[in-house]
Amino acid sequence: MKRMAAAFVLIACLAAGAFAQLGYDDRAKISVTGDAVVYAKPDKIVISLGIETMDKEIMAAKLKNNEIMKKTLAALKEAGVQEKDIQTDQLSIEPRWRSEYRQEDFIGYFVRNTLAVTVTDTARVEGVITSALQSGVNYIYGVDFQTTAFRQLRDQAREMALKAAKEKADRMAEVLDQIVDVPIQISENYSGSYFAGSSRWGGQVNGMVQNVMQDVRGEVGEAGETIALGKIAIRASVAVTFALE
Repeated sequence: MKRMAAAFVLIACLAAGAFAQLGYDDRAKISVTGDAVVYAKPDKIVISLGIETMDKEIMAAKLKNNEIMKKTLAALKEAGVQEKDIQTDQLSIEPRWRSEYRQEDFIGYFVRNTLAVTVTDTARVEGVITSALQSGVNYIYGVDFQTTAFRQLRDQAREMALKAAKEKADRMAEVLDQIVDVPIQISENYSGSYFAGSSRWGGQVNGMVQNVMQDVRGEVGEAGETIALGKIAIRASVAVTFALE
């Protein structure tokens, strides 16, 4: 029995030493999350366009694509897009059959060219898309609404999320007759942005999450009859553990 008791004491001492080395904190704590959303008016829009042509002869399919590409580039420049804001995103050439598995009944060669067009004057977006379609563009893959102040607004959203976490901790602790002390651990969850508007060409209506800190920058603007600029929502989320006095 004495040996067992001595062994138990030794194990307890070793465990206490291990906890001490690991920095175990036995203080009373409270863990909360904080969320924040900052809204900004988009000042940069990236439009993804696609040109697809087909012919049984590969060179003929490529020439058709090149002709449409020339018309599209000329139309984009005429619509006010600078050459540096037009970039070839992807070029692909592939044969297709009605039966892909057996490679039977050859349809032809499909040539697809995609362009990324950046528009900084939001009033031109409608005209740019219309001009591209009239020039022979087959696809509009998406309209990406962005803000050049993303990093600054993300930092602001993070600060607001931290304040929201502190306020939440204070209110919860007050109900329990406790006082919040210093933060012990802080971590940031995934944060990003989404477009809070609607568009016939791209974008999707997104609802706001309730009980979060919010800030709105700018007003909703109109780019044309089919595109509503809306606002970009930049979100931040943090998890904070506070010690209690």
